Amino acid sequence: MKRPLLAYTWFEGAVMELRHLRCFLAVAEELHFARAAERLHIEQSPLSRAIKELEEELNVTLFARTTRSTRLTRAGKLFLEHVPRVFAALQQARDSVRAAAIGFQGQLRVALSDGVTPLRLATLLALCREDEPEVDIRFFEVPLAQQIKGLLDDSYDAGFAQSNEVGESLTAEPVWADPLMVAVPARHPLLTFKRIPLEEVLRYPLVMCDAQIYEGHARQIERVLRQVDKEPLIAERVASHDLMMTLVSAGFALGLASEAHITANPELGVVARPLDGISPVLTTYLLRSQSEPSETLLRFIERVQALESPESRKPNAPTHPHDSEGVKT
Repeated sequence: MKRPLLAYTWFEGAVMELRHLRCFLAVAEELHFARAAERLHIEQSPLSRAIKELEEELNVTLFARTTRSTRLTRAGKLFLEHVPRVFAALQQARDSVRAAAIGFQGQLRVALSDGVTPLRLATLLALCREDEPEVDIRFFEVPLAQQIKGLLDDSYDAGFAQSNEVGESLTAEPVWADPLMVAVPARHPLLTFKRIPLEEVLRYPLVMCDAQIYEGHARQIERVLRQVDKEPLIAERVASHDLMMTLVSAGFALGLASEAHITANPELGVVARPLDGISPVLTTYLLRSQSEPSETLLRFIERVQALESPESRKPNAPTHPHDSEGVKT
């Protein structure tokens, strides 16, 4: 029997086609066979047949089905942890081939977490294009936990995040530091302060970045807020700095972010004010595995370090991945 053209070998004697994995992923994410079939643009019958073939091949039950619900079994949950990596690896292979076809001679896969300052990223990209235009740089915006996982399983070559709590197998080097500022709507009473006391900030509702999406950023903000014995009133948690600034501009709440993020959309009229008495900065770390970096990655790291800000050169800045991370006062 001829082996399918696109197949993924699971164990000796068993070959599963990519269509099996696509069907599994759709059902696992929808937890509903009819919706999964609609998403895949196929009938429900061939979808059910593909799942049955996959379960027979693996000799496990992946889904527990009743007339009212579909849920993943323990084996299904474990399988779901691995399947997305197959498609990610396939996409990266396609990207690499396409990049080579149009003249690129190398590739770097860089993960971004916690909202890297746009201006820094633009400057870094321009520098990379000027120095090594033949290297294709791919960026992936992912939560911190996914970045750490991807660095460990070689899905990414390096990454940026605002946390150095990344485990013993990764290196976290502080590279950039941005002043933490208060985002204040125009004509707000707090604009009478040139430097706003933290106690005054906490008299008003705050809009914060979602801790599940901006995990490292949220930790650093929490360290600042803990300096005052007052519980902050969190009006909203958002998935982007753009939405945060929109809500601040509308007078919905105050925000805490880097100056660069606050002033990125000047038409919103949001004002950046420093905190009084303390001068916290948000530290961005370059994350990578502890294995020997390639020459291409080494040159990328050198460019990142060339953009290092004066704040991160201070004597009390962390220089080791296990030093205390984040906001410094």
